[in-house]
Amino acid sequence: QVQLVESGGGLVQAGGSLRLSCAASGRTFSISNYRMGWFRQAPGKEREFVATIVWSGSTYYSDLVKGRFTISRDNTKNTVYLQMNSLKSDDTAVYYCAADLTGTGGYAYWGQGTQVTVSS
Repeated sequence: QVQLVESGGGLVQAGGSLRLSCAASGRTFSISNYRMGWFRQAPGKEREFVATIVWSGSTYYSDLVKGRFTISRDNTKNTVYLQMNSLKSDDTAVYYCAADLTGTGGYAYWGQGTQVTVSS
């Protein structure tokens, strides 16, 4: 079983920054071996992809956040981060961390989410 716990959300003014954390746990689970992703869901909208980091360390981003957000990981802490800069009101959403254990893009494990609100 894999548990993912997000933290770091909050209220920030447009143009500001936040760093989200996703602490992963599980008997044999190590984030360095799997694809980890960040997703978000705004009110009334479908959940959308934000960023992912794969086992090799390569990263991929949605065009909506490229150049503003950075996904990273600390293998010693089994934690994934999402550094969000130059935040816009459109970034307001619940942000979720997810783990893909198969490498196929099928994220089987999800955190409970953390709210990010950007005021204009």
